[in-house]
Amino acid sequence: MKLRGFAIVRDWLDKDIHLPQRQTGASAGYDLEAAEDCRLPAGGMVLVPTGLKAYMQPGEVLTLHIRSSMAVKHQLMLANSVGIIDADYYDNPQNEGHIMVALVNLGKEDFLLHKGERVAQGIFLPYLTADADEAGRGSQRQGGFGSTGKGE
Repeated sequence: MKLRGFAIVRDWLDKDIHLPQRQTGASAGYDLEAAEDCRLPAGGMVLVPTGLKAYMQPGEVLTLHIRSSMAVKHQLMLANSVGIIDADYYDNPQNEGHIMVALVNLGKEDFLLHKGERVAQGIFLPYLTADADEAGRGSQRQGGFGSTGKGE
């Protein structure tokens, strides 16, 4: 039985996408790469495709964080500070759970991100719920990126 990990999105299978890896035994994060070249305009934001989706158990989440080298060396940051990938995002009908990294360029010059460049790291974490939580009693996720709570 598969517990948690990454898979390549169907439309990206023939595009030389690498599954994320931890770089050392003590690393918490799995490095995610850009799936294609992307130009990040100075002061602008771009959704960078990874070609990946993540599967995990109920009660778990994948958090996305900017790699420190991207933040410090290139003045990039995640638009939402920390990305949250819920377990039910995997294989959703809209985009198959494709993980996109929302990057903001705080620099004064455009930045060219190259395919295969490690842009973010993903960390699988358990989470807790509140007493009398009723999530899961309603409809299932139907949308893709940014769809939690829509259409209910």
